[in-house]
Amino acid sequence: MQRYKILHRTYYNFSGKVWLEPHTLRLRPREGHELRIESSDLNITPSASLRWYRDVEDNSVAIATFDSHTDQLIIESEVIIQQFNEAPLDFLVADYAINYPFSYKDEDMAVLSPYMNTAGQTAIDPLTDWISTIWQPGELIQTYTLLQRLSVHIQQSLGYQLREEPGVQSVAETLSRGTASCRDSAFLFMEAARRLGLAARFVSGYLRAEPSMVNYGSTHAWAEVFLPGAGWKGFDPTIGQVVGTDHTAVAVARLPESVPPVAGAFIGPPGASLDVGVWVTELK
Repeated sequence: MQRYKILHRTYYNFSGKVWLEPHTLRLRPREGHELRIESSDLNITPSASLRWYRDVEDNSVAIATFDSHTDQLIIESEVIIQQFNEAPLDFLVADYAINYPFSYKDEDMAVLSPYMNTAGQTAIDPLTDWISTIWQPGELIQTYTLLQRLSVHIQQSLGYQLREEPGVQSVAETLSRGTASCRDSAFLFMEAARRLGLAARFVSGYLRAEPSMVNYGSTHAWAEVFLPGAGWKGFDPTIGQVVGTDHTAVAVARLPESVPPVAGAFIGPPGASLDVGVWVTELK
């Protein structure tokens, strides 16, 4: 078991006094048999009332409501977690899904079908051509091996690009530019897995790693694929590795734009600056 402290600070500075509309916060990690929250502290300035609920994906969501004008919004989340996913490859895939291709069972398809819809094919479809460089029909391969090959190929073929602006690049943009942020790489992996007939979803969270061009102190993104017998298994194409102890999932969704860490609006003079910092520290 590993213990980590996750400090996530979000600072908005406005050009004048504004009225804050309710803000949606997705900052609390997803708890389960692989992760437990030891303590959690959420501080907001100006003061806000919080209403917590679980969304359709069972993500923990807080709605912050304000009752005063302000020229600054500060959101500080400090969480200490216990992480038990120390052997991420210790899982068994159901016999019928060990080798690719396979078909999900009907009872699973009823739930998984929304996670299998891609952005759609066009007459000129770069994703299909790109996938053909990784796997050709008729090749016998284990399902996990194919997914790991896909993850590594994205990591090796795309340059990492830090992008502050919101949103995710389309698959065509990522492949044409040859560069991607972590969320762009995760989306490419997710769309490729879906095109291969596998259920995939987007994950927003944190990565504990030494500061680098990939990890500079921010939130992180990766993808999960549903493997029968093993459940949702994470793949991080930004670093080309299976998700393990250093990854902390906060929110999952069918679409990347559904799970921003902080979302909200304000009424007042236009203009605002944003400063975000994330620190993940291993504890003894």
